[in-house]
Amino acid sequence: MTGAPASATIAVVGAGIVGVAAALHLRRLGHDVVLIDREGPAAGASFGNGGILARCALLPVAKPGLWRGAPGMLLSRDGPLFLRPASLPGLLPWMRRFIASAAPARVEAAVRALAPLLLDSVDQHQALAADTPAARYIRPTDYLYLYRDRRAFLADRLTWDTRRAMGIAWTELEGEALRAREPGLSDARRFGAAMPGHAVIADPGAYVSALADAFRAAGGRLERAAVTALVPDDTGVTLRTEGADLRAGHVVLAAGAWSHRLAAPLGATVPLAAERGYHVDLAQAQGGPRHPLMDAERMMVLVPMAGRVRLAGLAEFAHLNAPPSRAPEGVLTRGVCELFPDLRHETATPWMGPRPTTSDSLPVIGALPGSRRVIAAYGHQHVGLTAGPATGRLVAGLLSGRTPNLDLTPYRADR
Repeated sequence: MTGAPASATIAVVGAGIVGVAAALHLRRLGHDVVLIDREGPAAGASFGNGGILARCALLPVAKPGLWRGAPGMLLSRDGPLFLRPASLPGLLPWMRRFIASAAPARVEAAVRALAPLLLDSVDQHQALAADTPAARYIRPTDYLYLYRDRRAFLADRLTWDTRRAMGIAWTELEGEALRAREPGLSDARRFGAAMPGHAVIADPGAYVSALADAFRAAGGRLERAAVTALVPDDTGVTLRTEGADLRAGHVVLAAGAWSHRLAAPLGATVPLAAERGYHVDLAQAQGGPRHPLMDAERMMVLVPMAGRVRLAGLAEFAHLNAPPSRAPEGVLTRGVCELFPDLRHETATPWMGPRPTTSDSLPVIGALPGSRRVIAAYGHQHVGLTAGPATGRLVAGLLSGRTPNLDLTPYRADR
């Protein structure tokens, strides 16, 4: 596409990691940029995520065999999946396409599309945060997957075969080797796979806020407003808000789970679900994990962060504005008690927020069909933090008239 003139304002809607990364990249390229969010930087999923730069998270959410296990996940007291019946009618179009996307050929295509957004994610974050206070939050580390035993690890062959094919390496840990890495771990998990080359964001909310501060220090502007519609014309885009309308030459739409409401009138057809994630922060925790851990059985992560351990994960399908459930908090706390029975902490603080999950687990990136003045950058499911800088760099390049270094067809809004 033709680049935006440096003198024309670019409005970025959404101040999570994707929007902030896009705004900062654009400002560094010399564009006049305003970052717009109804609550301010890092108020949603960018605040509450697990904090892992998961370059290994190459398989889409829908993968072969998922639906064989879904009923058990829903019915189990400690299962990772929750569904509120009232949300089911509205979810059906998304679910039909979600199930179809689990076909092996489509999963392979999704892996190829996710790889360039994820594999160099640590480098992308370090480049984005370089020479800013945000850099201190990036902590390189191994990422450790836990299994009940070697047999359970071998049963997860698709995951590890995919990673090997994409260049991800790991060290297998059992017995004393696993205990040396994680002394507080119980015998409930006797096998681990440690992957180097990952990183943790020690405080995701503070990190994204620090990047937003760097954007403002570079001359960018931040507006608090709830955008209700995007109305493009031949010379720009009018952003309807609950207050005064705003005007921009181009718009980057990075509003997370709220994006489809703004994108659908402009031709976006990819179904988007607000897949709610939960976390519990354990303040001043002692005797817990030393590394970021994924418990493959419970599908929850345990992450040492600044001043706390964060328990995160799970998936709940409910209306976007429905109140939080209590059950997921119980699943997370019972999980950490099983894995680290000697862990002690001062307070436990729960949180819930929606992830923007597309039916094929691929983000929407690029111009919307209804107007090339509106560039989509949303729908990153569980990997928004990981892929945020790469996505922001892509859309900044598009708006600067640069040819992207990868084919954007898999991310089309009308795919």
